Amino acid sequence: FFFVTSMPEEVKTKADFDQCLKDNQKVVVDFTASWCGPCKMIGPKFAAMESEYPTLKFIKVDVDDNAETAEWAQIQAMPTFKCYIDGKEADTFTSADAAKLKAMLEKAK
Repeated sequence: FFFVTSMPEEVKTKADFDQCLKDNQKVVVDFTASWCGPCKMIGPKFAAMESEYPTLKFIKVDVDDNAETAEWAQIQAMPTFKCYIDGKEADTFTSADAAKLKAMLEKAK
């Protein structure tokens, strides 16, 4: 047998982002960019943590592909992680620190 690791869904539009916040009570967002070195380091860790937190919806937003959402979320640097609960921002930090990410997920679950 084999394991399938799912990747967090990449949300491409502000409308899809809004719908995701509506459809899921708890959403964790990785605001990333293809050219961002630290993002590439933390990205696989973010993806791997998804299976550990079934109550949280994990998504990615590429700040270049979905600039409208990044602007709305006031993203200044990448990677930025944000946690939304019931559509409202509950937590945020900017860094490729896996321990900080884990702490945020533990708080949110």
